[in-house]
Formats: sequence, C-alpha cells, structure tokens
Amino acid sequence: MAMEVRVPALGESIVEATISKWLKREGEAVGLGEPIVELETDKVNLEVAAEQAGVLVAIIKAEGETVAIDDLIATIDGNGGATYPAPAAPVAAAPANGPAASPPPIEATPAVPTPPDPVEVAATPTALKVAAENNLDINAVAGTGPGGRVTKEDVITHMLRLAQATAPAPVAIPAPAAPPAPLTTDSGQPLPTGPMPTIVEIERREERQRMSRRRQTIARRLVEAQATAAMLTTFNEADMLPIMTLRKKHKESFKERHGVGLGFMSFFTKAVVSALKAFPLLNAEIDGDDVVLKHYYDIGVAVGTEQGLVVPVLRDADRKGFAEIERGILELANRARDSKLTLAELQGGTFSITNGGVYGSLMSTPILNTPQVGILGMHKIMERPIVINGEIVVRPMMYLALTYDHRIVDGSEAVRFLVHIKSLLEDPEALLLAS
Repeated sequence: MAMEVRVPALGESIVEATISKWLKREGEAVGLGEPIVELETDKVNLEVAAEQAGVLVAIIKAEGETVAIDDLIATIDGNGGATYPAPAAPVAAAPANGPAASPPPIEATPAVPTPPDPVEVAATPTALKVAAENNLDINAVAGTGPGGRVTKEDVITHMLRLAQATAPAPVAIPAPAAPPAPLTTDSGQPLPTGPMPTIVEIERREERQRMSRRRQTIARRLVEAQATAAMLTTFNEADMLPIMTLRKKHKESFKERHGVGLGFMSFFTKAVVSALKAFPLLNAEIDGDDVVLKHYYDIGVAVGTEQGLVVPVLRDADRKGFAEIERGILELANRARDSKLTLAELQGGTFSITNGGVYGSLMSTPILNTPQVGILGMHKIMERPIVINGEIVVRPMMYLALTYDHRIVDGSEAVRFLVHIKSLLEDPEALLLAS
C-alpha cells in the first residue's frame, strides 16, 4: 500500500519551506519513524519522518524547491516495493474423447536486441538547467554530491575540462634568421635585454547562489530594524581581570560540583538582568503608541551557525543560578548548531546579548533584535595600558556596546545602564553574593 508523504504543519506563521536535503534516495528502504527529508524554514530546520516502513519509491519535490503546507513531496510503498509475476498464459485443453491436441508449430524469429533504457542521472534542478542551457549531456558529468548527485559545480567543472581539451595547440613561430640589432638609448648605451614578462590571462569566474530561506529572513529583519527603530549605540569598557581571577580560582571546584564550566556568559547574563531591573525601559517594547514593560527576563543569546545567526532564548534568567545559566546557554548553542531548535526556543525574548569577541571583533555596533529595544555587544578581551590610581598598568580590557531604541530610551539612561553592567563585571563577587 502506497503512502503519501506531505509537508506537515510547521508552526504558527510558517506557511512554506524549502526542501533542504533528502536523507533517503528513491529505491531505499525506510523504517517507521526514520527521518527521510530535512525541511528549511525561515526560523528552524526540521526533519520529516516516515509514518510507515517500506521503500521510498518516488521523490516528488527536489532539493531546493519551495513547498507549502500539505504539499505532496514523496511516496512510500508499504509492500517494500515488491512486484508480482504476471499470470501465465492459458494452455489449450485436450478434447474430451481424444488425444491431447498438439500445439501448432511456432516459427522461430531471430531475437532483435533491444537498446538499453537511458540511465536517469540524479542531478539538482540547477545542474539540469545549466546543462540544458549549454547543450551538455548530463549523463557525461561525474557527480560529487550526496549519493553521486550531479551539482551545478560538477557541470561547470565538466564544461571547463571540455574547453581545455578542445583548446587549439599553440602555433610554433620560426626563429629569425639573424638576431636583431641591439637597441640603444639616445646616448648610445645598450638597453637591458632579457625575456619579456609573460602575460597571464586570469579567469574571472562568478557564481550565483540563492540565499537560504533563513538568510532571506535575517536580511529582511535587519532591514526592518534599521527602518523602524531609532537605533543608537553607546560604548564603554570593562576591566576583565577580576572575573578572570575569580574563574581561575573556582573553575575546578565549580565544574566538579555542577558538571559544567564557569564561563563569561553567566556573569554577563547576571549583570544584564540586574541592569534591566534598575532600568526597566530597556526590558520593554513599543506597541503602537504604548510602551509594554515586561517584568520577566528572557534573555536572547546570539549563536552563529553555518546557516546564519540565530537567537535562542534563555527563559527566566533572573531565577537561574550561574550553573543553570551555563547549562542552559550551552544546550541552546549545541541545539542551534545541530539545527535542532524548536520554534518556542526562538520566540519571545526581552533583551539580547551577542558576543562578537569569539570571532576576534574588537568593537562593533549590534543591530536590535526587534521588537526588543536593547542589545548588549561583547567583544574580544585585549591587554591594553590603562591608568589606575595615577599609575599605568596593563589589564585585560573588553569594549562593551549597547545599542538601544532611542524612541523610548534616553541617552543618559542607556549610558547609566552600561555603567551599571561595567561596575558589576569589575566586582563579580557582588554577582555571586546576589545569586
């Protein structure tokens, strides 16, 4: 019995997706509950599992195609793809009162060889399009994609090899009968001689790639944030020596007790929550002509993945201790990089933290994750000379950046918010005692 595989409901506000990757190929056996295809939406990636065991007999939608909810994308044969023999031809019965009738002789005819069916090559839609546009036989292209699938890059590489193979051989130029007279300057001095520099023609390749659905959503949201919010960024710096000293002192005992390392993010999260309580407008959002003040603290933590930046949310950060914060952020980051985040883990959030320092950024201006009105940017820790009590000392310093929506947050409030965070980072024991 054949079963249809359709696009499931993907969550609130999501009406379409892109076929990101087929995990099974046509003709392969699938088990009950085994993932067969990965769908990419503008928020999360998810896998569609088989609802019955059998054989994947037909893939309706190829990788890269856009599909809507309830679209048919494949079929599975629950009989395992088995075929049954055709019924035998009837045999003539013998007469009732006589010997069995002999079948008429069959005149033998020479067997005519049947040409083999053309082999269907697995190829991406883009590869097929490029091959068709260049009158190229797709069967001659070696595929390097999953399962030997021919990609666009395979087609281009094959075309370049054909062009090199058919390039005309260089024409030999006969040497002159006698060397030309040496060139001289106006004063009679000979000009320097030697081989002329070789001019190498550099190939100017271009490649067009379609943005992923998630990248399109990121681009749209960033432009919307720039167009709808009055963004302004204020900067400060923090001496990270107190935190680094405290971590070095307690990291072993902390890990033995809680099973997780003591990182910087728990200190920053604690400091942000304290500052949000002191300056509640940074934990609000604008709804028309109203300001919605939020008395809970769901902190978004930006995580870079191969598909782009995502901001999973650590719920009720004000109620968590250092170990709970470290475990929560680590779990969210791992799920983000494995494309296992749920929609609920990406929705909401009252304030965000982004750490460009892990990539080496020394200073940046973060963009708001609307409708939030504040985001804190962390940066690379660098040893720099600073003046303390009239003396020049070298300390591990970090630049801090706070981008805020100037429509409801005044500059003085934003500056004091950032100073509040700086003071707590430079006195981390106060954070430990408060938790």
